[in-house]
Amino acid sequence: MKNIFYKFLTVCFACTVLVSCNDAIDIVQEGELNDATVFKTTGDLEKYLLGSVYTSVDITNQIKFSSVFTDELKVGPSNTGQDQGLYRYVLTPGDGYATAIWQQNYTSINRVNRLIEAAQKITPAASETAQYNNILAEARTLRALAYLNLEAYFSPNMADNNATGVILIDRVPAIQEQLPRSNNGAIWAFVESDLQFAEANLAPPSSHNFPFFVSKTLVNAIRARMYLYRKNYTLAKQYAQNVLSTSGVTLTPSTPVPSGTPGSATWNTAFYAAAPTNPYRRLWADLNNGENLFTLSRPVNGTGGNIAGIYTTNTTNLSGSPLWTVGLNLFNVLNVPNPAIAGTSADIRRYAFIDPTSVPAQGVYIIDKYPGKTNAPLRNDIKVFRLSEMYFILAECEAQTPTGYVAAANYIKAVRDARRFNTTAPLPVYATKVDALRDILTERRAELAFEGHRYIDLKRLGGEAGVSIDRNPNDDFNPNTPLTLNITDYRFTLPIPSAELLGNPSIQQNPGY
Repeated sequence: MKNIFYKFLTVCFACTVLVSCNDAIDIVQEGELNDATVFKTTGDLEKYLLGSVYTSVDITNQIKFSSVFTDELKVGPSNTGQDQGLYRYVLTPGDGYATAIWQQNYTSINRVNRLIEAAQKITPAASETAQYNNILAEARTLRALAYLNLEAYFSPNMADNNATGVILIDRVPAIQEQLPRSNNGAIWAFVESDLQFAEANLAPPSSHNFPFFVSKTLVNAIRARMYLYRKNYTLAKQYAQNVLSTSGVTLTPSTPVPSGTPGSATWNTAFYAAAPTNPYRRLWADLNNGENLFTLSRPVNGTGGNIAGIYTTNTTNLSGSPLWTVGLNLFNVLNVPNPAIAGTSADIRRYAFIDPTSVPAQGVYIIDKYPGKTNAPLRNDIKVFRLSEMYFILAECEAQTPTGYVAAANYIKAVRDARRFNTTAPLPVYATKVDALRDILTERRAELAFEGHRYIDLKRLGGEAGVSIDRNPNDDFNPNTPLTLNITDYRFTLPIPSAELLGNPSIQQNPGY
């Protein structure tokens, strides 16, 4: 990654350090630098893009909320009550995760809007025009991603253009301005406009390092996810296929693996080494980029939190005081019987996602999908888009008609084959659309675990597939904790946060809250 990126992650760039979605209307203090003072050149715009816009992008709260609220987790041995209310489906407008998701994405939007307004006052030299346009293209792509996140969590029905969406902010608002929610059609039109501009103006991939910066591959991946969420399967398929065809990225293989019996001491020493040879394990240890399409950089001495810290206290092993462990039903999905070696799994994810210090006899499987970096045991880059998701999008698109069932099955098999390390997966057979969607959800549950997808997947697809939250009775020490939630429950849409309601009387709350 470019040295300039790390430089501006650690240097305070005057008024670019913003703290919340309300920073667009902060009062100017005496002696404070204003935008006209700070933004004078194209270079200033790039500094702000790298040091403020990119660093505002974060999905950690989305990952944590999705894990806790759905069925990815079992209460860990060191949990003394952390997030127990949310785990038991207590979700109110005062919820900290709903507030954080709202504020974080609007912080990104605000910073992009600040950059765009500043850029309008700068006339780049002819030699800087491409750089100038690329800066705006990257920023607008990140704004589109922020709106996609907000729509996914806060719109009751993303697929209905007339349904209520979120607040559309295309500028830095005035201090006293209070904006209502727009309908989805207006939000999606705005997102499409940003992505169209990005596609037309992004510089070649060599401009910034892939996959840590915006690229045309990311633009296509965002479009594929967005159109899938909107149930526009024709366009979702088009853009997902474009990613497969043009990204130059392939599914990360599960081989080679160490010799011997998986899970044995010798095998574990090699597989969980600081520098393992297994490509899939190396992907999660940030030793290769593998199938990543867009990743949030978290260097050891840089900004951003420790992603594994949302599940454990100190380290990703049993002695690290884990707050949460792998949900038992999720473990069962990962634990694919190995026909070659009895008592082991044929699925590399069983080992890549779970630490060897786990205690199966007690049903304690330590989450190790984020094994940390050298000298930073809880710190890993955050994978926002990976190629496997594009395969799932294609499978879901094909599953909409009986003529596509075989194609859908082949896409699912392709991912499963990539995750089998000494065998291949059978080709699924789908007799109905429900069969196909259920199997797609199962594979998404396994592959995308602890990446922030499960809540949205159930929200948008659970009704059609007849699937909802699927916890094991032994996931919680409290026998009164409900194991599932009706897929039509209002809590599959987040509440508009209390802080927003108090400061903006014009905004409408979501049903049920």
